Amino acid sequence: MNEFKNIATLKECVAEFIAVLLFVFLGAGVVVSSGILSSDALTPARLIAIALGNGFTICILVYATAHISGGHINPAVTIATVITGKTSFVKGIMFIIAQVLGAIVGAYMLGSAVPEAVQGSLGSHSLAQGITVPAGLLTEIILTFVLVFVIFATATDNRAINKMAPLAIGLAVVVAHLVGVPITGTGLNPARSIGPAIVSGTWINHWIYWVGPIIGGMLAGLVYEAIFAQKKK
Repeated sequence: MNEFKNIATLKECVAEFIAVLLFVFLGAGVVVSSGILSSDALTPARLIAIALGNGFTICILVYATAHISGGHINPAVTIATVITGKTSFVKGIMFIIAQVLGAIVGAYMLGSAVPEAVQGSLGSHSLAQGITVPAGLLTEIILTFVLVFVIFATATDNRAINKMAPLAIGLAVVVAHLVGVPITGTGLNPARSIGPAIVSGTWINHWIYWVGPIIGGMLAGLVYEAIFAQKKK
């Protein structure tokens, strides 16, 4: 119960709430705005815009919140830090609640800012035509593994150049989007997925965008800690 009463922990939760709110508004906003300009077709230019928009957004938000909350901005990241002992279970639950609430508020704000006629699914994630559920799930697992592995290698390991961690994390998001958008839309983040899904009512195969990132994140955290992390003497 002390975690719930701890002012510092509550401030961390507020930082996560704000960061995810902004990530959904900006990240999903890039999807919506680029769709308006390209008549909703996934052109190479639109793919690059989505990848850069989401990667740069994560980069600046991690820089802004890493010293406050650790800059998780993603339930999959939080869960990975919980199972590796870097975040307490109670704080992890508090973070995830803050992240999901932030995502919902951000999605509603985006829906209010964009005319209904061009909202589409507000950047909700879905499998591309011809992509099977197993293929989509595997893609989300692998892409999230890459992201969380980079996070553990650059942000949680004291041997790393920590000041460069947000840039590395942002670049990982860029690359993940370049690969994943034509396949799954690139979830990586369950909170980012659920916010627009709630507002737009887009729920087809939504579970993939929770199960895939959580499995990928957990695997990345466990692998890094088991093989590469510096052991305490």
